[in-house]
Amino acid sequence: MVYRPLRYEQMMKAAEAFDCRARRMFGGMAIYTGPKMFAFLYESEIGLKLAPEDLAEAMNLPGAGPLHPEPDAEPMREYVKMPRDILDNFEAFQAWVERSANYARSRITN
Repeated sequence: MVYRPLRYEQMMKAAEAFDCRARRMFGGMAIYTGPKMFAFLYESEIGLKLAPEDLAEAMNLPGAGPLHPEPDAEPMREYVKMPRDILDNFEAFQAWVERSANYARSRITN
């Protein structure tokens, strides 16, 4: 049986321009562009890795917070759990996914 978090299809559609792939990790699913992970799906939650200025902006969104892949685990650095209002608005969600994927791609060294 293939594990797919509840919002997998939404995530892959929002990130289709970034040649993404998914891999199971920590009881969830990591999403990569090239060699860099930029998103993490866990049950119905999506966390995005963001540049410091974007991370600060996202953390101020109502309902956003640190991403914990497991209840007792430390939060994932540079990741924000996106609020339901953003997840339920595809255009807004896609804009945040683009910020996240572009940040990850900017960190690829040749």
